[in-house]
Amino acid sequence: MVFHIISLFPQMLASTLEASILGRARKKGLVSFQFYNLRDYGKGKYHQVDDVPYGGGAGMVMMPEPLAAAIQEVKSKIHNAIQHSEFSIQNSPRVLYLSAQGKRFTQSKAEKLSKLSDIVLICGHYEGIDQRIIDLYVDEEISIGDYVLTGGELPALVLIDAVSRLLPGVLGSDESSAEESFSKKLKRKKEYPHYTRPETFEGLPVPPVLLSGHHAKIAQWRKENCK
Repeated sequence: MVFHIISLFPQMLASTLEASILGRARKKGLVSFQFYNLRDYGKGKYHQVDDVPYGGGAGMVMMPEPLAAAIQEVKSKIHNAIQHSEFSIQNSPRVLYLSAQGKRFTQSKAEKLSKLSDIVLICGHYEGIDQRIIDLYVDEEISIGDYVLTGGELPALVLIDAVSRLLPGVLGSDESSAEESFSKKLKRKKEYPHYTRPETFEGLPVPPVLLSGHHAKIAQWRKENCK
């Protein structure tokens, strides 16, 4: 899977995506991150990307022309990659805008997105982006919660992490993502508690059933302890 990230601050994402599980997944070719600095598409000598809002009000709004140019370049690159690929890719790239006004991001949505080959992420700033970009180019607005952040980079990282870990081979065991909090296998409930050595820690013991070796009873205990 390829994530195409349009951002004013791509450096905020690059260092994080090079680390830990996602970094290893990239090195193995399971996932790829392509960054597009919106300033490169800005207008005039100073590469302007924002302007005052029509109708007045505080803050600035990200202009449509730089965003449109960036999105068009991303789509062109994806199209060319498909044309030169020996494989037939059926999925069209999905353009997502990380926005407080978007639909709440869930594990179910992450599972659906993990089936795609390319995802385009727009990281907004200031008061947001020109509505015409949303009307003309964006397939879906996504929010990670009912609060406001200074930009879309952190929500983009959340989405990338949640989606990437569902791809085959990214985690040590694919079963790790199949049976966890909010997964379909656990009926979208929170996962059961986990324990490891030592058997007793500060006076608290591991539940005896987990030490029994009785797989059916362990499975039943875990089912009963999903929240």
